Amino acid sequence: MPETCDIEVVVFDVLGTMVDEPGGLRAAIRHAVPAADDAAVDQLLTVWQRHVAHEQHRIGKGSRAYAGSEVIDREAAHRVAGRAGLTDPAAIERLAGASRRLEPWNDSLAGLARLARRFPVLGLSNAGRATLLRLHAYAGLRWHQVLSAEEARAYKPAPEVYRLAVDAAGCPPGRVLMVAAHAWDLRGAQAVGMRTAYVRRPGGDPPKSSDTFDRRSDSLDELAAALEQA
Repeated sequence: MPETCDIEVVVFDVLGTMVDEPGGLRAAIRHAVPAADDAAVDQLLTVWQRHVAHEQHRIGKGSRAYAGSEVIDREAAHRVAGRAGLTDPAAIERLAGASRRLEPWNDSLAGLARLARRFPVLGLSNAGRATLLRLHAYAGLRWHQVLSAEEARAYKPAPEVYRLAVDAAGCPPGRVLMVAAHAWDLRGAQAVGMRTAYVRRPGGDPPKSSDTFDRRSDSLDELAAALEQA
């Protein structure tokens, strides 16, 4: 694998990488629709995820004007409610804010703190600024800086989102390491010259055999140890 001894700044994806997005959404759906069994909850989760992915893709293609993550999440909540027969406005509104209440993975807080002792650490997320503010308070994530794709009015993997992190880092992209549980996210970072580290998470997007990421780890602890050795 390529060496990463020249890394100056570490950038983390947030949703799915630092917090359990699928598990948190599943819990929010179960709370909103308590009569749903596990299979029904999984189906409703798929409704949510497909809507978000589809709308972000439409925005990326230019077939929809930019809309923030809070708008798209609210649309997803209404789609789930329509499918589940949920009509309580308060329950739907709470469901729409599910992304603000996601639990960190077991190694996220310690791994982030460990890396922050050696590197400036940034969060870079498709979530909007208001969502990130509340999510980080809820999950206990502590950054030197956090950036929202909302600032670029685009969604990853659009290159302008990654350039937010490179500009904030103030160094060449080859000295900035993007950490994510989603191979598609890392490919987007590679396209602007960033270094890449895949961390395996349940529900993530694993690399293909053709992917050439700088690091592959099973946990943040493993990644932190490798970077410390480098």
